[in-house]
This record gives sequence, structure tokens and C-alpha cells, in this order.
Amino acid sequence: MTEVAIVGGGLAGLVAARHLADAGLDVTLFERREELGGRVRSRVVDGYTLDRGFQVMFTAYPAVRRELDLDALDLRAFSPGATIARPDHRSTLADPFRDPGALVESALNTDVSIGDKIRTLRLRRALADEDPETLFDGPDETIREYLERWGFSERYLENFVAPFYGGITLDRSLSTDAGVFRYTFAMLSRGKTAVPADGMGAVSEQLAARAREAGATLETDAAVDAVEGDGGEVTVETGAETATADAAVIAADPETARELTGVAAIPTGSRSCVTQYFALNERTLDTGMRIVLNAGDDRPNTVAPLSTVAPEYAPDGRMLLSATTLGTPDASDADLATRTRDALATWYPEHRFDDLELVATDRVEFAQFDQPRGFRDDLPAVDAPEGPVFLAGDYTNWSSIQGAMKSGRVAAEAAREEL
Repeated sequence: MTEVAIVGGGLAGLVAARHLADAGLDVTLFERREELGGRVRSRVVDGYTLDRGFQVMFTAYPAVRRELDLDALDLRAFSPGATIARPDHRSTLADPFRDPGALVESALNTDVSIGDKIRTLRLRRALADEDPETLFDGPDETIREYLERWGFSERYLENFVAPFYGGITLDRSLSTDAGVFRYTFAMLSRGKTAVPADGMGAVSEQLAARAREAGATLETDAAVDAVEGDGGEVTVETGAETATADAAVIAADPETARELTGVAAIPTGSRSCVTQYFALNERTLDTGMRIVLNAGDDRPNTVAPLSTVAPEYAPDGRMLLSATTLGTPDASDADLATRTRDALATWYPEHRFDDLELVATDRVEFAQFDQPRGFRDDLPAVDAPEGPVFLAGDYTNWSSIQGAMKSGRVAAEAAREEL
């Protein structure tokens, strides 16, 4: 009999599997897809590495440092800050402490006032040494309310914060809980924003390899239809088998986790996005290795020069860009691609984009769960299901790689304590 059954092979499930197997338990993980990784997956199309939607990793996340071998991932880092773009205009805003070479450009940036630049540095200093465990502490307020309380101007919020945090929270209105801003802002200041040379899917592959090395069995193409916890035993039913276990960890997506456990507190409201990948002849765009922010609207909200940062993402002589639009637009893939081509042409009038080729489109319906102010007060506890069944997923913490990985470890510890 399996001692612990894990439902779901995303980051949370893979971390839980490794920790439980490391503790000497017999662990079997069931993943409904043919591949592991959940929302953190990559594929190769015509020689281009395409992540599932634009994703990056903050190397300062405590769980990232604890669970991953960063050296083995061969990371490629974005330059700190961003390029702010609008028709016939571009400017650079960077962290002078982490990118001294951009100091002059950032100082001369007219999209952000001197006062807002000073306030940014003060905020950086205020959060620099704060314990990550306390970064969510504070009054229930939105990102906008928090930054207005700090005295930031509307111009700063609209030109920089809205598109930049629109990319992080998929919420350009800045109505996400301020704790998400404090946590990510602190991590941006302490570490790098990076992608593995082989794509973000390499993160999941490394976690899966570590779980297998610890002794866990990882079954793919194994959808779980039901989980029943009765006394000291759990029954897990798939289309092919009925397995029994002493405990189970439910690390499936929020909707599936709610269906399997009946825990109504699991949040299923979502933030969506559309990420398109474009190939073109290799050229130098005046972005450095920074994400480009659309200061005008969210179509696209951001453009990322992926192969400039990670040359391995594209074949030799070719360039790969990603463009992310927020929400679930009704526009066709072709129409969205035209919007991106038109935006690039106005941001970079010195270049032609006739050769811009749409490689793929990812419409990600559930990219994050919704995180309004005070959202953490209503999240389910790890032991919310009945019986020896535990929850693992960012929806028990907050929507991020940090939240997912930490939840896997917490669920593993709860299951070990139960056993």
C-alpha cells in the first residue's frame, strides 16, 4: 500500500513528493497530463523554446533557493528595471544599485519624476531587510492604495507600476493585495529575474528528477476521479486503478482540488492572459535585456526580448519575442498579432517589422487565482479536507512560484506529522 498519494504534478506536488520520499515514505504521484509541471512547462516549436505563457523566476524567493539547484538550471537574467514605451518614445528606468550602468539613463528619464524616483529608493530601503514571512503583514489595502499612501504620483502609477505589475499580477488596475507588491518588490531588489537556458520547464524537470531520485513514483496520464478519506485510510480512484494510502496530498489545480475535496474555500476566481510568441530576423532593439512596458494600453501589456536574454530560446540568426495581453480578449490571434506589430513599429520607428512571424499563441485561462486585498484571510488551511488529506497549491498561500513550492513543503510536513 502506498503510504502517501499525491494528486497533481505541478510545482507543489513535485516538492511535496520529494520531501515525503526523502523522509523514507512510499510516495506515488498521479498527474492527469502526459507531462509534469502544471503551469510551469515549456515546449519547442520549430527550434524556438516556448514557455506556457510568459514566466520568469525570482531567484531571491526563499523556496526557490531551498528547493532548486540554480547553478544546474544555467540561468539567464533580465536586466533590472524596464523600458517604458509609447508611440515614438522609449525611456529606461532601472535600479541604480543593481544596474549602475543605467544610472544616467534612469536619472534622465522624464516619464518618472525625481520625487517618485526618490520615493522608490526609500521604499526599496524600507523593504530591504524585512523578513519575507512578514511582508504580507499590514493593513488590508490594494497596491494602488499602498503606493498612494507612500506619496507616489498618478503619473508614476500609470507609466510604470500599472504595466510592470500588470505583468506580475495580471492586474493593471493595481487592485491586487498590497502584500503581493511588497513581497515581489523586495525579491526584485534582492535577486535576479531569470529564466533557465532550456526554458521554465527545466524548473519542473529538475523538481521531478529530485523526487524520483528520492524514491517517489511519478505517474503521468493518470487523472484522479475521486479521493475519499475515511478514518486512517485514503482511497484514490483513477480511470485505471483504485489505490489506497495512509494519507493524500491534493496538489491539483484549484477547480479540481475543490471538486475532489469539497473545500469551498479553495479560490477558483482567476486572472487570465494571452501570450504570443514572435520570431524575426535577429537585430538589436534598444531595450538592453529589459522587459518593455506598454505605457499606453494592455495590447500588449508587455513585450519580452526572450532570445536577447536567453539566446538558447531561438535558432542562430533569429530572435524570439513574447507579447502578453491581459485578460481574455475576444480578438483573434491574428488581430492580436497585428496589434503587437503596430505597437513595435511605433515604439521602434527606426526598425521595420515586416518579418515579424507569429510562432504560437497561448491563451491561459487560469494563470493566477484572483488576489484582492485581504485575500489571504479566506484561503484554506493545509488540513482543511476531511480525513488524512492535505492541500498543496499556491492557493493555500499566494499565486507565485514561491507560494506553490512553499505549499508543497508545508503539505509534506503536515502529512508526515499525521503519519
